[in-house]
Amino acid sequence: MSGATDPYAPFRPVTGARVARVAGLASVLVFGLVAVLGPTYAGAGPTMALLNRIFIAGLGLAMGAFLWRYALIRAIPSAAGLVVVNLVLRRELEWSQVASVTFTPGAPWVVLELNDTEELAVMAIQRADGERAKREASRLAALVEHHQR
Repeated sequence: MSGATDPYAPFRPVTGARVARVAGLASVLVFGLVAVLGPTYAGAGPTMALLNRIFIAGLGLAMGAFLWRYALIRAIPSAAGLVVVNLVLRRELEWSQVASVTFTPGAPWVVLELNDTEELAVMAIQRADGERAKREASRLAALVEHHQR
């Protein structure tokens, strides 16, 4: 169900998630190929050559995992509140904790101003998504306003 018909539809980035998925898969593939098909340097013993290949493959997997995690960021609204899942942080908020929603020009994503003067980025609504991001920011602001009445 889209956000236009369901005010409680999850907020998810589109452009950033798509780029992160493609780049993550490419990282795993390219680094994996380099680890398997790459040259062995003269003077490196068999143990060192194997460790180099393992390191290269591991680096590709780590980059892929990081980028895949980036693709999973989201914000999940419900009647009770909002769960914000950013790159590292997961935070559950009640609607009463949110003072305002800001999406200032030039900012990469929406920021929630909380009642305790703290700010929380909502990476799920990203400026890279253009007009869609503005609509999603407005939908989040409307949810906050609705639940504060």
